[in-house]
Amino acid sequence: FPTSKDAAVYIDGDHEAVALFAGPDEADISIFDRKLEEGRATDLAFAADLYRGGVLAGEAIPEELDEWFGPYLNRYQRKALQLVDRLSLALPIPGSAEETACEGLAERLLASDPTAEAAHRALIRIHAHRGHENAALRQFELCRTALKKQLDAEPEAQTSSLAASLQSRERTGHQRPGPSSGVAAPAQMRAVQARHDDQPSIAVLPFQNLSGDVEQEYFADGMVEDIVTALAHFRHLFVVARNSSFAYKGRSIDIKQVGRELGVRYVVEGSVRRASDRLRIAGQLIDTSTGAYLWADRFDGTLAEVFDLQDQVASSIVGAITPKVEEAEIERAKRKPTESLDAYDYYLRGLAVFDRTVNDQTAIDEALQLFKAAIARDPEFAAAYARAARCYATRKSNGWMVDRAEEVAEAVRLARRAVELDRDDAIALSHGGYVLGYVGGELKNSAVCIDRALVLNPNLAAAWGLSSWVRACFGEPDRAVEHAAGAMRLSPLDPRLFAWQFCTGLAHFCAGRYDDAVEWAESSLRSQPNYASAMRVAAVGHALAGRLLEAQQMMARLCAFDPSLRLSSLAEVLPPFHRPDDRSRYIEGLRKAGLP
Repeated sequence: FPTSKDAAVYIDGDHEAVALFAGPDEADISIFDRKLEEGRATDLAFAADLYRGGVLAGEAIPEELDEWFGPYLNRYQRKALQLVDRLSLALPIPGSAEETACEGLAERLLASDPTAEAAHRALIRIHAHRGHENAALRQFELCRTALKKQLDAEPEAQTSSLAASLQSRERTGHQRPGPSSGVAAPAQMRAVQARHDDQPSIAVLPFQNLSGDVEQEYFADGMVEDIVTALAHFRHLFVVARNSSFAYKGRSIDIKQVGRELGVRYVVEGSVRRASDRLRIAGQLIDTSTGAYLWADRFDGTLAEVFDLQDQVASSIVGAITPKVEEAEIERAKRKPTESLDAYDYYLRGLAVFDRTVNDQTAIDEALQLFKAAIARDPEFAAAYARAARCYATRKSNGWMVDRAEEVAEAVRLARRAVELDRDDAIALSHGGYVLGYVGGELKNSAVCIDRALVLNPNLAAAWGLSSWVRACFGEPDRAVEHAAGAMRLSPLDPRLFAWQFCTGLAHFCAGRYDDAVEWAESSLRSQPNYASAMRVAAVGHALAGRLLEAQQMMARLCAFDPSLRLSSLAEVLPPFHRPDDRSRYIEGLRKAGLP
């Protein structure tokens, strides 16, 4: 190499070091970084073609330099993984140069590391983009097999979500239209609507890029794909595929017309705005029949962790809108005359009653009858079985069971039927799994069911909340606190928020953090003053922290609600603690608090 600094590539050094220098257009690593920063799909494709297996690929690196060079090598490997994920979300049409570059990069990454999930996801998206759903699902199986064999791990939630959305489309026969299809088939969409009139339907429209920066198009489009994928995991929702809703990109639209053409009751729309390194994402949920806004919010973050922000916003939007859709559907069911009610209507009415309270025996019994009416009209309605089982669990928790053996057996039968009927229904698995644990004492089976629910639908707040309870009972308090926080983060205005606060308190009790246990239990009681489970945790926490007066006051409140409660009958309401020490401390706390 020349030593003149006028040369494109030159060598320089002193008595301690020698270095090789290159201009910004001579070193491929500089071009790679610049193309990543420019960020258009064509730039990303150019960068993808440059990446051929890492920095100095194929060169032997001396062992003494490995410690210095290793982090540098890893940094560019991470950039390549981010690149393949990012490019796969910005593909124009099937067969494009961008698609070819993305596919090549994904294959090179997998050749060096078969567990690279970002590369697997990119290939899954490419196959789906081409309309090859089966090939996409085979790629997911390759990913799962590689992770299990080499790392004894399961795919990340994002990868599982992507596969589940494809499986959902296969089950419903809902295929992505070709790239030139536009919205030219309203009659076809009305036929789809007719098949799904008994369930809520939703479309996510392209988010507007308000930045004046085309670089943010990939982010806005990727946001929509993530939301569509996440919504597809709620089996009670019919979700229109991304390509159908993207036919409206760049068009001035009337929401009611969109509802008619796509055959949906609800639409999500939004926008992305960038200012310097800050991003603001706004989202709205709209009823297409009235044009009314049911929900609206905005989210702020930085570009530093753009994909984390995308996941966070998608999860937040899904967590916020699914309860709103449920509320709207409940109101719709309430307006129907009784003679017109179908299984789903009875189910929705049962939810409305069940979510209203945990301490009103008449209401819980009414909810039970509504869920049983849903089952009578649809004997394979897994979620209805699970919710009916939950009613029996509430009867147990509050000491309302009359024939305990008979009611326990019926609760377990319903719960087992729920989880067996549909192994892909996250609602049935989470609620049915909880009852198997609490009423049936099958804690391990409970954990298996709820863990599967979380894999199927990582945005289901109830699954995170019920997982918190299971993890607390298993003696994993820190994990339990984390899972309850996940539930509250996903659905901060949920009518069952008090239950997740109680689960947090139970977890702190298991960890021996009695002050925290009391604080969370009392937060729960501020929402539901007669919540027996929270009263028990508060009494135990006060007693074990040495505050006997407060413990006795809470015990008096508990006994006024449940006069039949005794130490001798405590097994009827006791959580199924896995660790003997948790069980003995819980009983000792109730004894110190004055339970007769």
